[in-house]
Amino acid sequence: MSSLLVTGARILGGRPADLLIRGGIIVEMGSLPGTRADAVLDADGLVALPGLVDLHTHLREPGREVAETVSTGTRAAAGGGYTAVHAMANTDPVADTPQRVEHVYDLGRRDGHCDVMPVGAVTLGLAGTEIADLEGMAQSRARVRIFSDDGRCVSDPVIMRSALVRATALDGVVAQHAQDQDLAGVGQANAGEAARLLGVQPWPSVGEEVIVARDCLLARDAGARLHVCHVSTAGTVDVIRWAKQRGIRVTAEVTPHHLMLTDARTAEADTRFKVNPPLRSREDVVALRAALADGTIDVVATDHAPHPMVDKAQEWTAAPVGMTGLETALAVVAEVMLSGGAMSWGDIAACMSHRPAAIAGIAHLHGRQLEVGAPANLCLVDSGGNWVVDPDKRFSRSGNTPFAGHRFSHRVVATILRGTISHQQVATSST
Repeated sequence: MSSLLVTGARILGGRPADLLIRGGIIVEMGSLPGTRADAVLDADGLVALPGLVDLHTHLREPGREVAETVSTGTRAAAGGGYTAVHAMANTDPVADTPQRVEHVYDLGRRDGHCDVMPVGAVTLGLAGTEIADLEGMAQSRARVRIFSDDGRCVSDPVIMRSALVRATALDGVVAQHAQDQDLAGVGQANAGEAARLLGVQPWPSVGEEVIVARDCLLARDAGARLHVCHVSTAGTVDVIRWAKQRGIRVTAEVTPHHLMLTDARTAEADTRFKVNPPLRSREDVVALRAALADGTIDVVATDHAPHPMVDKAQEWTAAPVGMTGLETALAVVAEVMLSGGAMSWGDIAACMSHRPAAIAGIAHLHGRQLEVGAPANLCLVDSGGNWVVDPDKRFSRSGNTPFAGHRFSHRVVATILRGTISHQQVATSST
């Protein structure tokens, strides 16, 4: 459609306003009675947010299309309010060359229901021994700005420091999966009662914290940018807070599941709750929420990690780690942070749209304030709803959500990408 009129939307939960969109741009805002458009979307009572941006999505294609594809994963993203996602590099083959990141980029252009920004691997084959062609990936059509071996830690400090320097010179950032292999070993659950009840090897908090501390010092030494993936412990929060107070250029993300769920769920031996890093203690969850509220943790990222249910149905030690998250992320964050009064809709827009876009270098395209002249990338949220997560009614190819059966009050009911509706549960009409 060439023009779309969104009526009665509550911008960031404020007073209702109409938005007229033409050519993918917001051209008018305010009270617009009598305005004509090709289609009208009635958003009366709905909260309007800028389109969400995810820094940490596993789309699985190429190589694991049985779990997810670019098409199904971005359909799930649009259903969750996302207009851009960053596709992690641990595909098969690994996205570690300009040609391979361009392949993912082209898949996104062809099949995506939102924009797909490929993440380039830090090291060839994620092996941790030789740095990949970061410059080539940055200069490719994919314009890569985030580099990560996520799923594996860049353990060698010399390689990590060099990667930090090279990525920063490209106006990019290294996103580290912080997991010291000597300390974490083959840990399967949070150290303490959770691991004891399951009878599995523990994954201690210090295994995350020592890598974050090391990398913050490396970033300081190199004058480089660092991004910490899926922060899960109170100790990591302390390290990041210390680093930021000293001007170290570090940003950090937390997942929705680490904000809501504790390691008590792992006692059920339900593999939907098996994730890496593992679910942590109640004290860790409280610290993560406080850190997100005060800005120590910059963004929420889903770490959407789909797996076929037949794989998740194995016993705990054999089942893969990971949870889906794109379709429920906004609902979780709103329940945990908004309903409790720790954050406003504006704060949620900051940590799920504005800041992720800025970290990724796409703030000119996504994460913009909803204002005249901005790209029409937004989502509409029913904040007074009542819906239950049904894993059989999903857009993702995989149903390994830890929130199955959970009742939420907030739900994304429409997503608009450059003026085109990419997800819709509310009706439009013609004028």
